[in-house]
Amino acid sequence: MEAFLISTGIVALAEIGDKTQLLSFILAAKFRKAMPITLGILFATIINHGFAGAVGAFVTSLVSPGTMRWILGLSFIAMAIWTLIPDKFDEGDAKFARFGVFGTTLIAFFLAEMGDKTQIATVALAAQYKSFYSVVSGTTVGMMIANVPAVLLGGKLADKLPVRLVHAVAAAIFGILGIATLAGAGSGFGF
Repeated sequence: MEAFLISTGIVALAEIGDKTQLLSFILAAKFRKAMPITLGILFATIINHGFAGAVGAFVTSLVSPGTMRWILGLSFIAMAIWTLIPDKFDEGDAKFARFGVFGTTLIAFFLAEMGDKTQIATVALAAQYKSFYSVVSGTTVGMMIANVPAVLLGGKLADKLPVRLVHAVAAAIFGILGIATLAGAGSGFGF
């Protein structure tokens, strides 16, 4: 349960103001069809984070627990720093309109998530917790918590959220996880 809750919280916070949340706003403004956009986000996230979780689970089989502790600790600290850097949205991320609302959302969201901080976080969390299903379901729920309101409320919500504060909280959580991992927290899990 811990893996699910931490994964959900970290991704929900990290996603505020992220380029994929901006993509959600743009898709909602362009198509004005919440259900196919939401389903496109859901399926793109499941595929993307499923792959990322599998990579995280696989990585743990390649390196020793001591080495993994350092990789994860430093990765979480890097994620803390990355979270503080504002994302920029590229209009090209929403250019697949010929595939319909669902298809456009699925493709654009999947591509925007490739190499994104929430995908990298999913890899690290899956490696940390060794709980593929809990982490992938948690990161997927976190994405939906952040992006469904963006789809439903459009630009109205963007102006009301203190994005810097939310990013600072997410960065602090990543930093705490990194320091705790480096200090040996989770050593009962093989780290």
